[in-house]
Amino acid sequence: MVDELVDEGLPLDPGWRAAFEAVPRHVFLPWLFEQLDNGSWKLITDSDPEWLRSVYRNRVAVTQLDGDESRRESALAGPVHGTPTCSSSEPAIMAIMLAALDVCTGNSVLEIGAGTGYNAALMCHRLGEHRVTTVDVDPANAARAAEHLAACGFHPTCIAADGARGYPVNAPYDRVLGTCSVSTIPLAWLEQTAPGGHIVTTLNRQLGAGLVKLTPDGERRATGRVLAEDGRFMPLRAHRGPKASDLVDRLRGAQARQRPTDLSATRLLRPAERFEFFAGLSLPHVMAWSGAHGETWLAHPDGSWARYSHHSVRQGGPRQLWSIAEGAHEEWLALERPPRERFGLTVSPAGQEFWLDRPDSPHRWPLD
Repeated sequence: MVDELVDEGLPLDPGWRAAFEAVPRHVFLPWLFEQLDNGSWKLITDSDPEWLRSVYRNRVAVTQLDGDESRRESALAGPVHGTPTCSSSEPAIMAIMLAALDVCTGNSVLEIGAGTGYNAALMCHRLGEHRVTTVDVDPANAARAAEHLAACGFHPTCIAADGARGYPVNAPYDRVLGTCSVSTIPLAWLEQTAPGGHIVTTLNRQLGAGLVKLTPDGERRATGRVLAEDGRFMPLRAHRGPKASDLVDRLRGAQARQRPTDLSATRLLRPAERFEFFAGLSLPHVMAWSGAHGETWLAHPDGSWARYSHHSVRQGGPRQLWSIAEGAHEEWLALERPPRERFGLTVSPAGQEFWLDRPDSPHRWPLD
């Protein structure tokens, strides 16, 4: 697994490479769920022949469904359906985020989202267990993470707590790492980060998600950048929204006139497309869902919707979502197609907003 990370050119300095080589991922994954083609989840345990091979793939490993521990027991009898609520992140994105933390010897770190404990173990190996604090809102996850960490000889602060509030007991921290996505940056994270420290997290946005790195100034204000690397994580439980499929189910019978469009669903929604991040600035809280026969939906909780298929679109509700996307694409072209790394973010009690190139840019968009 580590050789694969190195071959892909991921930013593993000697300290992080040593951590990945030394910390056994399988200790943190005595079971995992793998999704089948029909959308159901198959449970793989340490008694299955494919277990180790699955554990050491460079991919996310889902460990909990629907926040319900009993789903694992049900899966012993056969595949089950559910929504992932805990996982061990893909090692590649873990390496990217740990590198972005830019840690130094002696730094203390607060991790939001203990999960299995594997990421905290990597930080314990690099920084020392007494400099790592990890919290998880789910008591079962926190307790299991502590057990896994102890099995590897690590005893950091590992407790059940609401990550949106940080953990003031051990503050201030030199670094804060959010391994779950957030709709807005919790101000408690700024307050608990030492001035000049860094916050690295991901954004809970189906359109325009990704990694951000912020530097607080000690005055409840932080500025930073959107990172070039894309990253998508399960949301902080307090920041969850409705499911895209549920919104679409409520709107499925809606009718509207069809018209042609030059904006494809691929250009709008594919994270590898440069436009996707910019589209998210103009379509906050909009969700996408792909159905059969090449059909793609956009939906918003206010009842706005658009249905794209084969270069044509129908739309309705309070706002014309596809028309907004088309306007955003024209603006993006006029701005010379900026990629995500040209954008920054300012956070303060007065508000949170993106900007293009510099904090005083005339081009600004609210985060929330």
